[in-house]
Amino acid sequence: MELASLVDELAESAQQLGGVNTVLNQEGRLIGFNTDGLGWVRAIRESFSLDVRDLRILILGIGGAGQALARQAALENCERLVLVNRNAAKAQDLVQALTPHFQDTRLLGANCRLKALPWDEALIASELDQIDLVVNASSLGLKPGDPSPLPPHILQPHLCIYDTITRPTPLQAAARSVGARCANGLSMLLHQGALSFEIWTGQSPDLHAMRQTLS
Repeated sequence: MELASLVDELAESAQQLGGVNTVLNQEGRLIGFNTDGLGWVRAIRESFSLDVRDLRILILGIGGAGQALARQAALENCERLVLVNRNAAKAQDLVQALTPHFQDTRLLGANCRLKALPWDEALIASELDQIDLVVNASSLGLKPGDPSPLPPHILQPHLCIYDTITRPTPLQAAARSVGARCANGLSMLLHQGALSFEIWTGQSPDLHAMRQTLS
């Protein structure tokens, strides 16, 4: 059973991102929040000194986390968003849902601002010239022996690679091998936790102490 079905009310973040990961008990009434999106936005800013709204983004995998990040990227009105998923129909459905966020006059050459792709190495490689940030929101890298979701030979030095997995992975090694900047999911975990703390207490946590505990 999804957590969203167990709360009394969904906060705006949970409604927008389609899930709940933080619950506030407000005088016996349970309110569900989602800290994935803003936690990720803060993590990207911390890791790369970049704002999501300024970036052309490719997201690998649109399960629960990937879908939340895609929705947040759309809310931030990012420059471009490409969604890659093994189930291409699921990616296309999400594109349809996010299309209203991209209805403006901004065009990037011949490339549309929002698109879905099947998980095909050649198709992904053809997009990377027009991408700034690659986000791995798939499970590839969680298990020992997992391959990198993208091989080094299609990665480019200009890319920033953000792997939502919180430990070293083959993707991060591949990124470093071509001179691309990369970061793992610990920064997102940090900022998700900080946002939850703010929701529960109404106060800002000691990020330095939290970061030391995670490292």
